[in-house]
Amino acid sequence: MTRTLALSNDLPVHLHLHESRDELDRHFTQHGCRPMERMKRLGMYDTQLQTVHMTQLIGHEIEDLTATSTPVVHCPESNMKLASGACPVSELLAQDVVVALGTDGAASNNDLDMFQEMRTAALLAKVTTGDPEALSAEDALHMATLGGAQFLGLDKMIGSLEPGKRADVIAVQLNDIQSQPVYHPVSQLVYAVTGHNVTHTFVDGKLVYEKGRFTQFDVDELKADVATWKSKIGALT
Repeated sequence: MTRTLALSNDLPVHLHLHESRDELDRHFTQHGCRPMERMKRLGMYDTQLQTVHMTQLIGHEIEDLTATSTPVVHCPESNMKLASGACPVSELLAQDVVVALGTDGAASNNDLDMFQEMRTAALLAKVTTGDPEALSAEDALHMATLGGAQFLGLDKMIGSLEPGKRADVIAVQLNDIQSQPVYHPVSQLVYAVTGHNVTHTFVDGKLVYEKGRFTQFDVDELKADVATWKSKIGALT
């Protein structure tokens, strides 16, 4: 059903796949194969398959991702918090797999800060490979920007600052004391910056954030809504 709907409507199929060892063990017990193998048997690679996590991969599965042009979203902080494992990002990039950077949800990540996600991705790649040069700052930034657009199939519209693309832009303050000195701006963005350094955000050319002020919604109203839902959810537990 999912495959049929995706193909008939030219829609992608988005799957959190190979996220943990437990997932693979339960899937093998139930279906007699690994999840990616079952996706292949079900014809899901005929769709615009999008995969998330992919912490449990073996050699031929990476080759399958390359052969089918299947992209991957890497969510390092979520995977670390849940002890799920680590996506072999360096191997994927070496095999020309499109890799984007994600945060997963607040329940398994908390702060959803893409700057911290870049830093974590770069550090995790180094410690898991034993290579201090694994996943450069440039690669981490690419995953967080153009890589994400490529994952969504929107790289002709967004993901980089080019003529004809939508003006999705942030301004980042690098003159504060904790950012000094600045030798390499990209490295500085990946290793020494958080979302708090962002001063301006434009979406399709429209200013949506300026120096601590959101222009599209009332923060106090949002906080009140959060408190209301916190009480409702708390009453259920």
